Amino acid sequence: MQQSRPATTPNVFNREMADAYDRRNSALAPISDCLHFLLRLVLADLPASARILCVGVGTGAEILSLAKAYPGWSFVGVDPSEDMLAVGRSRLEQADVLERCQLLHGYVQDAPSEGFDAAVSLLVAHFIKREDRLAFYSEIHDRLKPGGRFVSAEISGDLDAPEFPDMLEDWKRIQVLMGATPESLNKLDSTLRHALGVLSPAETEALWRSAGFGKPIPFFQAFMIRGWRASRT
Repeated sequence: MQQSRPATTPNVFNREMADAYDRRNSALAPISDCLHFLLRLVLADLPASARILCVGVGTGAEILSLAKAYPGWSFVGVDPSEDMLAVGRSRLEQADVLERCQLLHGYVQDAPSEGFDAAVSLLVAHFIKREDRLAFYSEIHDRLKPGGRFVSAEISGDLDAPEFPDMLEDWKRIQVLMGATPESLNKLDSTLRHALGVLSPAETEALWRSAGFGKPIPFFQAFMIRGWRASRT
């Protein structure tokens, strides 16, 4: 089903931010390495010639991880930032996997409309506003083959839970590793509540079901980063 543009990831990455993206996140390598390791495992039973949609592909980290492990897979990556795509294209070319990839400037609506064995979206969904999240998940659902797999990791938490203040302190430690300033740390609560579309795990799982997926299965958590997998029913 076709949705309006607000159901997509906003383009918040210019060339300067794109060039610095991987460098800024390098301090979180233990988390991203674990996430990619588990991503490879939960997709391990896909066909040897699987076709993978990467939503918000950014600098191509998930393609690099999957392409190395599964040499027969092909990839379509879509991202609203031309600058991020340029960095990703260079990295994929250097890794000698670009010939297996199609990189598209745009949003999930701009990806081919069907035929994917799996869709992957890592650290993207929390940029989608709450009112647009169902449309975002539905667009991904509709591009999968019957039984196709969706894997997502996103910032998720119940911001009104009694334990949230302690969770926020843990999340601040993550932000410090990524170069946060005292000013940005002071605004972190507001950023999670208003600038980002952070949903609780229960809300996220309910939206997946509403979009047409089977029961979401949690497979990853690192502080407020949570990952689920589900199949198209």
